[in-house]
Amino acid sequence: MAGKAVQITDANFQDTVLNSDKPVLIDFWAVWCGPCRAVAPIVEEIAEEYEGRAVVGKIDVDSNRDTAMKYGIQAIPTLFLVKGGEIVDKIVGNVADKNNIKAKLDALL
Repeated sequence: MAGKAVQITDANFQDTVLNSDKPVLIDFWAVWCGPCRAVAPIVEEIAEEYEGRAVVGKIDVDSNRDTAMKYGIQAIPTLFLVKGGEIVDKIVGNVADKNNIKAKLDALL
């Protein structure tokens, strides 16, 4: 799925997420995950709305197992909010609406 969200991988996680000078919203997802497909359009909309102000990305847990294991991802979708290389908030499952996610991201700007 091509969109505004950055494709994050094990290889670029350090540079794209941890070393970012902007707040980061990262969506841990998988192709086979129904709830992930429900969250995906929201993540893409936020990526477009926050372009230039925040990094919004997606990481496929099946293709990037090292990162998923390192951060203890046990349920997807899981959204991390990262600032200054630190995870400051997370949302597990398809429980957050767009406004809730945006409010959490706004707090980091």
